[in-house]
Amino acid sequence: METLKISSRMSYVQSQILPLNLKPYPLIHNSRILGVYSNNKARTFSFNLTCKLNTVKGGKPIKENSGSVPGNDGAPPIVEMEEGSRGNDGKKVEKLKNSGVGFGLLKKFPRKVLGILSNLPLAIAEMFAVAALMALGTFIDQGEAPDYYFQKFPEDHPPLGFFTWRWVLTLGFDHMFSSPVFLGTLALLGASLMACTYTTQIPLVKVARRWSFLQSAEIIRKQEYADTLPRASVKDLGVILMGAGYEVFSKGPALYAFKGLAGRFAPIGVHLSLLLVMCGGTLSAVGSFRGAVTVPQGLSFVAGDVLAPFGFLSTPSDAFSTEIRVNRFTMDYYDSGEVAQYHTDLSLFDLNGKEVMRKTISVNDPLRYGGITIYQTDWSISALQVLKDGEGPFNLAMAPLQMNGGDKKLFGTFLPVGDDNSPNVKGISMLARDLQSIILYDKEGKFAGVRRPNSKLPIEIDGTKIVIEDAIGSSGLDLKTDPGVPIVYAGFGALMLTTCISYLSHTQLWALQDGTSVVVGGKTNRAKGEFPGTINRLLDQVPELVESSSPKET
Repeated sequence: METLKISSRMSYVQSQILPLNLKPYPLIHNSRILGVYSNNKARTFSFNLTCKLNTVKGGKPIKENSGSVPGNDGAPPIVEMEEGSRGNDGKKVEKLKNSGVGFGLLKKFPRKVLGILSNLPLAIAEMFAVAALMALGTFIDQGEAPDYYFQKFPEDHPPLGFFTWRWVLTLGFDHMFSSPVFLGTLALLGASLMACTYTTQIPLVKVARRWSFLQSAEIIRKQEYADTLPRASVKDLGVILMGAGYEVFSKGPALYAFKGLAGRFAPIGVHLSLLLVMCGGTLSAVGSFRGAVTVPQGLSFVAGDVLAPFGFLSTPSDAFSTEIRVNRFTMDYYDSGEVAQYHTDLSLFDLNGKEVMRKTISVNDPLRYGGITIYQTDWSISALQVLKDGEGPFNLAMAPLQMNGGDKKLFGTFLPVGDDNSPNVKGISMLARDLQSIILYDKEGKFAGVRRPNSKLPIEIDGTKIVIEDAIGSSGLDLKTDPGVPIVYAGFGALMLTTCISYLSHTQLWALQDGTSVVVGGKTNRAKGEFPGTINRLLDQVPELVESSSPKET
């Protein structure tokens, strides 16, 4: 490709001629252009035209017939003017590079930054840094009080020899996923993805969308796959390729076809999907509310009293004024007696006391209302209802008991028997592992028996008749608002789709009619081992041309 370099004399002559409405008649002769115009008298002017011929390595010029049709991409001729020359408007041209973008001096610095950000080793290092911070966030307990980290990461015996509580609190690792270190690394990774998309993927798609013809049989034979059909027509080949799903273009004896262009767009979609996931995760980290509460059966609470902001972009909604009531808490059990599942019947009321929603939730089956999600996460026993010698019922508060090892729960309560004013109060102890059975002990701590709640079966201990009316459970609920969840779900859905599309092969074929033969060549970016067999099956379908012969005279 030749690039013309017009000197400032060209601009000066043009500015002198065009305002006079004169009609120049240029005659090209070597490196000088002669022009003749008439305005009463014939005059002749001349100006120099310098040409610059781009070359490749080895000093060989690029030939004009190197396999592409000039102007097939619709790009105008590229003209480079000298710095300091003046244009038609009289303004001084600072510098114009031979680029279709033409950013100028102000775009040089951003392009250097884009080049650094789109560096593949840098992007890989950023991904490893994000993964390491996420792993560290799972190792360090999040959202605890400072005293917890003082004990967990002391200065006298720090983990790894240096990792003390100062690292955790100073760098914000106690809230890792909203810390400036994590968000900054995530933003840097997002910038690298955008830079790679802009500088690499989008130009590749633009090049892939351009269709071009190869006018030389030698260039076609140099492709990854090449073959020659001895007696065939390029038009018949085009029909076969169209039937196979190819986009076919022809110009005279030349043909160009491609298939699977979506595979070129897929990497851009993958990058955008990752950006969606990161944006959704960031929004969840800096704009969410979270809270946990344990509510006994029959009591209620207001959502806004439990939810606490979890980031600087957290904004409450109207749903925070919703009153949530625990109507009933129940548990399911295995045959062995272990707890299998627990359920909470919830009712939601607006400011006017009107029930707006009711649902029984369980583990992995939350309730969603007004952007608030309520999860069933825990349980406990809040109280026992008992009858004492026919009096009551009395509500005895249950307290969790510390057990040596294991994750099983145990709750206990105490029913005084005798003189309450005595310094040594004795009574009946009651223990429960769940809501289905209560174990009772006498004043001496000896086993007295087991009763089921609601069984109405009395038991007499130390002269006191006791009936277990009911065991009142408490529901452990987690409340959360997460505005980034829809974005994250959309990002993962798009990521799975674009990842599958990226496996589609982008195939390009060129053909040229060379007499009665057709020279075919092509290449693909994926499935290179299967590509020759696929093309051979298509070429086998091209009909063979048969020469017609005139009948002999008798």
